[in-house]
Amino acid sequence: MATQRLFFALELPAALQQQLVRWRAENFAEDIGRPIAAANLHLTLAFLGEVSDDTSQRLQQLAARITQPGFALDLDDAGHWPRPGVVWLGCQRPPRGLLQLANLLRAQAARHGCAQNAPSFHPHVTLWRNATQKVALPPRGFHWRVDVSHFALFSSRFEKGRTHYQALARWPLSATTGD
Repeated sequence: MATQRLFFALELPAALQQQLVRWRAENFAEDIGRPIAAANLHLTLAFLGEVSDDTSQRLQQLAARITQPGFALDLDDAGHWPRPGVVWLGCQRPPRGLLQLANLLRAQAARHGCAQNAPSFHPHVTLWRNATQKVALPPRGFHWRVDVSHFALFSSRFEKGRTHYQALARWPLSATTGD
C-alpha cells in the first residue's frame, strides 16, 4: 500500500518567506544549524506522518467540512529548543482561531490513526534545524502579521539531499477575521 508523509499547515506568503530569510540572515550566526529554505517556511497545524491514500482521502474530506473564520497571526516571538535542535519563530499570544483549527485537525488525525506528539500545540515556524548548541536569540521588537484565509495539506518528500513540500489541497476559512 502506497503512503505519503503528510501534514496540515498554514502557508506563508512568498514575500513574507523572503523577509524571514533576510531577517534570519541578519539576526543569527550562519553556522548555528541547517537553515530551512524559504519555500519550506510554514506553520504546521497537525503532522500526520506516513499516511495511506485511503486515510489521506478521509482526512481531506473532513478538512473540507471545517467552517471557521480566518484570523490574524502575529509572528512576534522566537525561541530555541536544544534537544530537537530547532530555532523557531512563533506568536506570544496565539489567536483562538489558530488553536481551534489545529486542535480540530489534530483530533481528526488521531482518530484516523495518525499519532500526535504532545497534547499541547506550540505554533511555530521552524527557521533552523540541527541547532543543538546554545543560540543567541535576537532582541524583542520584531513583528510580522499574517492574515490567514486558508489552510493546506502538504506532502513532504526527501529527494537529492533536500526536503520538498508540496501543497496537495487547500481549504478556505471564511472571510471574517477574528482573534
